[in-house]
Amino acid sequence: MTTGSLVEITRVVKSYSALRPLRIASLTIAAAERVAIAGIDAAAAEVLLNLVTGASLPEEGEVRVFGRRTADIANGDEWIASLDGFGIVSERAVLLEGATLAQNLALPLTLEIDPLAPATLKRVQALAEECDIEPAWLERQTGDVPPDVRARAHLARAIALGPRLLLMEHPTAALAESGRAGFGTLVARVCDARALTLLAITQDPVFASAAAHKTLTLQPATGQLVAARRSWWRRN
Repeated sequence: MTTGSLVEITRVVKSYSALRPLRIASLTIAAAERVAIAGIDAAAAEVLLNLVTGASLPEEGEVRVFGRRTADIANGDEWIASLDGFGIVSERAVLLEGATLAQNLALPLTLEIDPLAPATLKRVQALAEECDIEPAWLERQTGDVPPDVRARAHLARAIALGPRLLLMEHPTAALAESGRAGFGTLVARVCDARALTLLAITQDPVFASAAAHKTLTLQPATGQLVAARRSWWRRN
């Protein structure tokens, strides 16, 4: 693995329920680097995240994360332990609508959420402050929380256990355009403060510009990742 890199993907091919497989010719992400990738739809994004976390293995090629091939993870217990290195922001990570936002933020920390222990509540409040969640939202039912606060809640849960690599799967799909740049700026700030490496899969140029050091676009036929063209950044 290249010195200083956290992620290396080389000549990867992975079939899924699409007309062609996901191909990634080459991707290297350095420690504390923030990278956004465009040109990947929701189904392929899930496949890519599973490859990076080792939840699935490629049919061809190699994935290395934290200096180790995902194919070398020996068993389920070892793989579960390896997940501590990842923070994942995805709409597939369900928020409990009938619980308060504070209880949802506590779930990575404890299953004892009713009531929250004082020490847990203190950690939840610190996460909320870090992710720009106003204290008043913490006691609201999560079903009543607007999309911009929900997005920040997903981020807060993802960083709760101190991961090294933050993976984001179309994180602004539910956000109004007016909130996307601000959310990207927040993600960049959190990553910088924690020295987090970021891999964000997004079709949102506004978010990508604010959150990432660089944006790459996948060419699906070849798997090449190329620097996003300037026209991609213009509003339609």
